[in-house]
Amino acid sequence: MDNIIDKKENEIFNPPSFSNKDDLLNVLYNNASVYLVEKDIELIKKAYNIAEIKHKGQKRRSGEEYIIHPICVAIILTNLKMDVKTIVAGLLHDCVEDTEYTLDDVEKDFDKEVRLLVDGVTKLTKISLDTDKVEMQAENLRKMFLSMAKDVRVIIIKLADRLHNLRTLEYQTEEKQFEKATESLEIYSPIANRLGISRIKTIMDDLCLRYLEPKEYYALVEQIESRKEARQLFIDNIIKELKERLEKENLKIEVYGRVKNLFSIYKKMHNKSKTIDQIYDLFAVRILVNDVKDCYAVLGIIHEYYRPIPGRFKDYIAVPKQNNYQSLHTTVIGKDGIPFEIQIRTYEMHRVAEYGIAAHWSYKERNSSEKADSSEVNKMNWLKEILEINKDTDSSKEFLSFVKSDLDVFKEKIYALTPQGDVITLPEGSCPIDFAYAVHSAVGNKMVGAKVNSVLVPIDYKIKNGDVISILTSGNSNGPSRDWLNICKSSATKSKINHWFKTERRDENIARGKEQIDVYLRQKGLKKEDLFKNEYIESALRKLTCKDVDDLYAMVGHGGIKESQVIAKLYDEYVKDNAKPQTDEDIKQSILDLQLKDLRKKESQSKQKKDKLTQDSDKNKSQSVEIKGMDDLEFRFAKCCSPMPGDEIVGFVTRGRGITIHRTDCPNLMTLPDVERKRLIEANWVDESSITQNFDILLNIFTNNRKGLIVDISRMLTELNIDINTLESRTGKNEKATIQIGFSVSGKDALYKIIEKLKTIQGIIDIERI
Repeated sequence: MDNIIDKKENEIFNPPSFSNKDDLLNVLYNNASVYLVEKDIELIKKAYNIAEIKHKGQKRRSGEEYIIHPICVAIILTNLKMDVKTIVAGLLHDCVEDTEYTLDDVEKDFDKEVRLLVDGVTKLTKISLDTDKVEMQAENLRKMFLSMAKDVRVIIIKLADRLHNLRTLEYQTEEKQFEKATESLEIYSPIANRLGISRIKTIMDDLCLRYLEPKEYYALVEQIESRKEARQLFIDNIIKELKERLEKENLKIEVYGRVKNLFSIYKKMHNKSKTIDQIYDLFAVRILVNDVKDCYAVLGIIHEYYRPIPGRFKDYIAVPKQNNYQSLHTTVIGKDGIPFEIQIRTYEMHRVAEYGIAAHWSYKERNSSEKADSSEVNKMNWLKEILEINKDTDSSKEFLSFVKSDLDVFKEKIYALTPQGDVITLPEGSCPIDFAYAVHSAVGNKMVGAKVNSVLVPIDYKIKNGDVISILTSGNSNGPSRDWLNICKSSATKSKINHWFKTERRDENIARGKEQIDVYLRQKGLKKEDLFKNEYIESALRKLTCKDVDDLYAMVGHGGIKESQVIAKLYDEYVKDNAKPQTDEDIKQSILDLQLKDLRKKESQSKQKKDKLTQDSDKNKSQSVEIKGMDDLEFRFAKCCSPMPGDEIVGFVTRGRGITIHRTDCPNLMTLPDVERKRLIEANWVDESSITQNFDILLNIFTNNRKGLIVDISRMLTELNIDINTLESRTGKNEKATIQIGFSVSGKDALYKIIEKLKTIQGIIDIERI
């Protein structure tokens, strides 16, 4: 039997910084020798020698030799009992990225399987949370999940790599610390959880908390440390009591105590608005037995000896979690009145709980001649859902949003049953629509109603744990309603509904998209034959991830992309194709034009300042926009989209209120009926540099809720000499908050600079202009 309760677990998962290279190599080889044969050890040594030569002279930000990093990654992989090829790829994972060593070299020195693993991880290391590269991040995430579907060992290597990088995050800038910790908590930690690798997940969560919420992190550490001696005494007494009681029943058991990891405590405190004293399972005891019947036998004895807390029993043996986790959980009251949690599981369940999907390779490599493969991946419904979202979603950013929502570590899960007794796992807050699509897309598309526990319920009913749900379907159903998108909770459900509208009404979407593009071209005075050339279209299709022109029209028609985005991509190609090479005379003339423009700008600014003393703000605004074919026409700026210099704009002829100026991407314009679109009229900003007035805007700031955040935002705007016009805030579930703030700025460039400054404030997740 493996020594699965490794008291040196933290040392192995967390090799100390600046460790001696030889000491770390000894740990690596000793770990590997426990379960690998001598020829495998030799292969690992060969990989290390190559990595050491290729990384020679390279240093990490911490100042240590770069080779320390791949050694630590390999140590983590050996602690997970991964196969030799995974460990070899872990040692080589940065060679292709950072040295002249190529994938062909990898295949030559080892084999094609190692090459594919190294190639997969090399691609994954390009993922970034840089807000200017969101599209790139989303595309790399697509590749990551596709790589997982082929060989899940790729992501296991990546998790080991990210875990060690988090341990050395202290040497990075604050901005990089926040970026990497956020990415890890949103993407990599949830993946580790879904794969069942609790050893990596718990350490990763705590490290992320340390950098994302340092005050809360160190406050928790202090609170737990202050109870350390009392906690140890309490746990020791419980273990002694349990051993004495269970051994009387001749049960072979192993009992040990544990403290919940910091992030888990933090999440419970915030999700349920509790103090640390109200967390029942802060102290936990784990009991390991030989088989399942012993699990239930131990549970019965414990409930006789201690008083169980009602509603605090969970049977994950009968109903395993999504990641195949199995255990009995019960919270009881100790003899001195202190509540604590007891977990009961078999040794095999414990191995799966600790190693997760990695246990698949460990078992096959040592217990069978069968080659380790990714067959276990086929059992992971969550990965199938993400791959379906990838297939059904055209927009990379939309895909990224769906994935983050689906993997959300703060989102609780509920378990509902089909009439046949099958368990369906859903996000908390799900409704029968989510249940129907979780069963099958065809069921969701034909759904006309639902019964919960044999009683008819509305489709927005919030499902509870243990509900038995029957979905009522009809062959005469016209399909899902767009209103369902506002009711359902699951990202996968929304993706499937959107996919239905894209495919089932494709011809209608193509016709609508073509008409929208034609109208837009007329508004801009552009000729379709100039822009819709084959080479321009091919480039636009690649950038917008469309298969063909009909696919492009369909995306515009159903609202996946805007017509302005399509034309912008085509126009870029047109400009490149028709650009003339500059002569020396052209350059001289350009310089003269810039100087003349600068002079006119200064004169104009001077004139504007004088005019401002005698003209009201409405008069000033009338000088900022020119409307095609009309002079001195009164207009107003639309409050729904608050256009400003730098935005692409268009006029809309209202009934009795003159002309309203909108942004071309204004949501109200995007949903205009075809007959109303004829009232759109071309409008442009006059020389933007001569506009001196300010424009009102509204921002939605999405944040983690914390004390002092609004004060920090207000202070930042004051430092930037910005007066706040409006400010509203609301707190949602899971301690997320939205702050809506209004102020005035001179234009788009100034606004973007303000947004970038605001993003540096701790706790701000994203900022969206309304």
